[in-house]
Amino acid sequence: MNGEIAVGFFRHGTEVPIVRHEDAPPVRWDAVSVRSTADGRDRRRPVSALDDTDAATLVRSADPIDVGTTAGSADRTIRPYLFECDTRELSLFSDGSFAAHAWVQPPALLDRETAPGLWEAYLAVAPSIPTVREDTDHGASYVSLRALETLRDRAAAAAATGEGYDSVATTARELCRARPSMGVVRTRIDRVMAEADSDPGSVRDRAMKACAAAVRADEAAAERAASRLGDRVFTLSRSGTVRSALEAAGPDAVFVAESRPAREGVGIAERLAETEAETETETGNETGTDVTLLVDAAIEGLLADGTVDTVLVGADTVLEDGSVINKVGSRTAMRAGTAAGIDCYAVCSRDKIVPGTEFDPEFGPAAAVYGGEADLAVYNPTFERVPPPAVSGIVTEDGVYGPDEIGPIAREHALYRRWDG
Repeated sequence: MNGEIAVGFFRHGTEVPIVRHEDAPPVRWDAVSVRSTADGRDRRRPVSALDDTDAATLVRSADPIDVGTTAGSADRTIRPYLFECDTRELSLFSDGSFAAHAWVQPPALLDRETAPGLWEAYLAVAPSIPTVREDTDHGASYVSLRALETLRDRAAAAAATGEGYDSVATTARELCRARPSMGVVRTRIDRVMAEADSDPGSVRDRAMKACAAAVRADEAAAERAASRLGDRVFTLSRSGTVRSALEAAGPDAVFVAESRPAREGVGIAERLAETEAETETETGNETGTDVTLLVDAAIEGLLADGTVDTVLVGADTVLEDGSVINKVGSRTAMRAGTAAGIDCYAVCSRDKIVPGTEFDPEFGPAAAVYGGEADLAVYNPTFERVPPPAVSGIVTEDGVYGPDEIGPIAREHALYRRWDG
């Protein structure tokens, strides 16, 4: 056995980089090697190949995989790690470490000559139905991308091994049920299945196109939202699309509610402040965006006193009647903003518009609110409905829609559900 190799899949959007080494066969591709060290409790932790200028977050790791390059032998042991990257411009691709690199969606590994076990290593850390179902840290856009990746990878594996369509369809159905309050998950999965032929290869190809389109849709929606923002903006929770819009617009001030009990707003406030500091360091100029974190109970008072001129929230789902489903606190913010004459926008991809008007709420764990021993109940809803009159507009990649313009789009999306009878 040649020992253990730790490799990192550095995901940006729905793609990962693969590399060619100078001393490897000229057409063979591999993942980026990382150093893996053990702490005092004998748990393995990666040391990233990136330098301090790169933003990469460890998502998950997996147990080592033994890979046999010859019959009956395990010549290569791989310990895989999955990272999330904010950019494709990584330092390790500019320092001459590799002969070449390419960003690909992982099923492309099956179409290239790669180091042994690379596809299996990726699958060990890839998104799955459980990770989609259990993700309470990210918004619907992010979760829907992971759902598309799960379907894409399952279809690719089935196509490679000659499995039938039924196993892929079962995965699609389970993904559609995984996050009932995130309508975009079902819309995107339904569209792939409706537009694909009844074979795994076709589903794989449609899912790969859907992954790329979803990334572009979120970017375009953020650009449209940025053009609508005033100088002093309020937001809450953690939406990647909202964050992108704020970073693009560069308002004078951003007010972020902490969004208890998980306090997702703290993370986006920190990120906005860090981005501001990095910009000032690079340019030598103060851009003037002040970031303020506030307690949730202060939302209504802040919006009533004239401090803010735009409310911008994400949307986990937009219902057929124009209601917006989003993190608890959104209803208070948008109703208070509307009462104060403030523009109140929800920004999301068009795929988040779903048929029907029923709202199936998700609830967070009781322990996140109360860990004592008293005999009491805990009410901890994750999402809530914002009524149409409180919504000035829903900003998507295709335009800004009033709540009364949502119905036809929702009914269009309902047609995709016909793939399942």
